[in-house]
Amino acid sequence: MDALGGSDEIAAERLSRGLLLTLAAATGLAVANIYYNQPMLGLIEASLGPGAATSVPVLTQLGYASGLFLLTPLGDVTRRKQLIVAEFVLLAIALVLAGAAPDALTLAIASALVGFAASVAQQLVPLTAELAQPQRRGAAIGAVMSGLLLGVLLSRTLAGFVAAQFGWRTMFLAASPTMLLVALALQAILPDVRGELRLPYPELMGSLRRLWRDLAALRRAAFTQAFLFAAFSAFWTVLALRLAAPPLGLGAGSAGLFGVVGTIGVIAAPLAGRLADARGPSTIVRLGAALALASWAGMALWSDLAGLVAGVLALDLAMQAALVSNQHVIYALRADARGRLNTLFMTTMFLGGAGGSFSAMIAWRLGEWPAVAVLGMAFSAAALAIQLRAPTRPSRSREAGSETR
Repeated sequence: MDALGGSDEIAAERLSRGLLLTLAAATGLAVANIYYNQPMLGLIEASLGPGAATSVPVLTQLGYASGLFLLTPLGDVTRRKQLIVAEFVLLAIALVLAGAAPDALTLAIASALVGFAASVAQQLVPLTAELAQPQRRGAAIGAVMSGLLLGVLLSRTLAGFVAAQFGWRTMFLAASPTMLLVALALQAILPDVRGELRLPYPELMGSLRRLWRDLAALRRAAFTQAFLFAAFSAFWTVLALRLAAPPLGLGAGSAGLFGVVGTIGVIAAPLAGRLADARGPSTIVRLGAALALASWAGMALWSDLAGLVAGVLALDLAMQAALVSNQHVIYALRADARGRLNTLFMTTMFLGGAGGSFSAMIAWRLGEWPAVAVLGMAFSAAALAIQLRAPTRPSRSREAGSETR
């Protein structure tokens, strides 16, 4: 047979350095598509009206969440290669539709489809975990997450430049053939890894509830990351407001420069992965949660520009270290369920981020920066508390050996 099973020993032979770099690049290029619209909203509004500027970013994110929940589990029951290539082709089509949209409604539909197909990024991460040797899984995940982070950080800068020079449609239209090139590259080099399960789609989706119920380590990792992402999102939600407020009085452009500082996470992700391999992921997650708490405490005491820069450096390091290490944890639980585990983990994390953003706006209205800092410390402390209450050596009887489907 030319299809690989889910065995780590067999699949490990297929993860060369070149393939790992390709997976990292593909992940970054895929996720970048959901952020291209953000710096172009002013131009889109001028072209198609205010309704487009309001709906496009929201529908893109909703599309991404829908793809994450509805498509990612399919990696456990289908040939991942064909699924990934098909999603990149769909993404290319959606980008053409967005770039050629004659009105706000068409652009809204195209944006939702772009987000839906861009969830292919979350197919590539569990595939990397499946192909990596167990003792190097953390480092491999870290490398791919570095690609994802670069895609998030650089997408806004690229889209802003392209849109300013050539118009907002050009960015979408230029991204489309890039996705086709990625699809062709992955078709050529990806090993044919097939999910171990043979379940109808309704039963596959029904198994999500059982996995969540049976795997305590999954719930622990997901809730920890949700609280950390809430703390992270709270910072970025109110950053522009904090910079504009006295005594700083800085313009909105200053907030964008903080994204450059976030590139430090590109270094943090693979480093955290290697440390997770060497020291154990739980230790790194606890250190990440403690660092997040310390960063918010520091920003509560020193909220000047230097304090904010130092704080975001620490917070970004904490977030990336914990994320990579928690993914290391969940992908080790069930080799045949990595797609579904990723679905549950990432959905919980994004719900936490949404809650953090919403809570941060309320906190800002109630007490501005001091109230937001207290909120950030509370979220970080909750993440740390979850980890400190975790057993040092959790039982593997239900976590790894469960036959839950």
